[in-house]
Amino acid sequence: MIGGFIFRFFATFLALGAATLVVPGISISGKNPTADVGALIGVAVIFGIVNAAVKPLFRFSHAPLALIGLGIALLIVNAALLLLTSWVCTQAHIPWRVDGILAALLGALVVATVSFLVNALFGRRGEVHR
Repeated sequence: MIGGFIFRFFATFLALGAATLVVPGISISGKNPTADVGALIGVAVIFGIVNAAVKPLFRFSHAPLALIGLGIALLIVNAALLLLTSWVCTQAHIPWRVDGILAALLGALVVATVSFLVNALFGRRGEVHR
C-alpha cells in the first residue's frame, strides 16, 4: 500500500516535471534547481490532494459527456485540475504557474501521456514489466 502510494507520487512528480519543462505557459520560478525540485514536490503533493478531493466530483458530473467525447471531457477535467492546482500553489506561495486554459490543456495531455508511460513501464504498483 505505501509502495503504491510512493510510486503514484513519483509518477505524478515526473509527469508534472515533464509538463513544466515542455509546455509553454507552465512554469516554475524557483531561485535555483534545488528550490525548483522542492517546489515541484510541493506541487505534486497539492496536485495529488486536489486530484483525490475534486476529480471524483468531476468524473460523476461529466460521465455522459465522456462517452460522447471519447475522453475529451476527461482532458478538460484534468486541465481544470491543473488550473486549480496552480491557484492553490499561488495561495501557498509555491512558484509554479499555469498561464491559461491552452497551457492547462497541453499540460493535461503531457501529464496523461507521461503517467500512462510510467504505468505501462512499471505497472500501477511500481514493479518493472519485462
